[in-house]
Amino acid sequence: LLFQILGAVILGFGIWILADKTSFIAVLQMSSPSLKTGAYILIGVGALTMLMGFLGCLGAVNEIRCLLGLYFTCLMIILITQVAAGLVIYFQKETLKEELSRIVGSLIENYDPLNDDERNLQDAWDYVQTQIACCGWTGAKDWENNEILINQSMTAYPCSCSNSSKDLQVDSGFCNLDVPVNGTATYADWPVHEQGCMDGVEKWLKDNLGIILGVCTGVAVIELLGMILSISLCKNIHSEDYTKVPKS
Repeated sequence: LLFQILGAVILGFGIWILADKTSFIAVLQMSSPSLKTGAYILIGVGALTMLMGFLGCLGAVNEIRCLLGLYFTCLMIILITQVAAGLVIYFQKETLKEELSRIVGSLIENYDPLNDDERNLQDAWDYVQTQIACCGWTGAKDWENNEILINQSMTAYPCSCSNSSKDLQVDSGFCNLDVPVNGTATYADWPVHEQGCMDGVEKWLKDNLGIILGVCTGVAVIELLGMILSISLCKNIHSEDYTKVPKS
């Protein structure tokens, strides 16, 4: 039962990644096929874990050694896969950071409030900037690469970046800046947050690192316990009795 619940959690997490449309996860999964692939893998692992939990219960109740052995093998494969994935993420973190910078940089450069084809992706990024109180990936200067703002001589700025109370009701698109005497401006003239979203995301990860590690450790411990219990039960069953296999 515990493994079925665990499988349901993993399955739900994968579905959430695919369905989420209003957070930083949405920006990534709509821009990077690798995250979508990861979500499908999570869904597969979750479904497999639920199936293994069912088979483990069936094998334990009916003392079927082949089911217990299959349960042990699948748990071992899942655990090894999780450890391998964790190691890959750890050793490739700089590559992942560069990929994130590329994705967000392209999004900012091509941001257009009138482009309905990219509406979901742009709304997700606006949501990130509003919730984290940040602007751009490394800072507001990133928005100086936006084609529309360049054409307007930087006399507008992204509303979701604003730190001004008058823009609180507007969380998407561009807001007009009080035009300077010379008719041009820079990001330094915008009433926006100074912090880049990269720093905000890293801060969130650091603040929640204990929870993330705790959940990962808990899942690994549960899987190890399942492996130990299944192999112990398997050893205690001296011979296979196929008459105990439930008849359909």
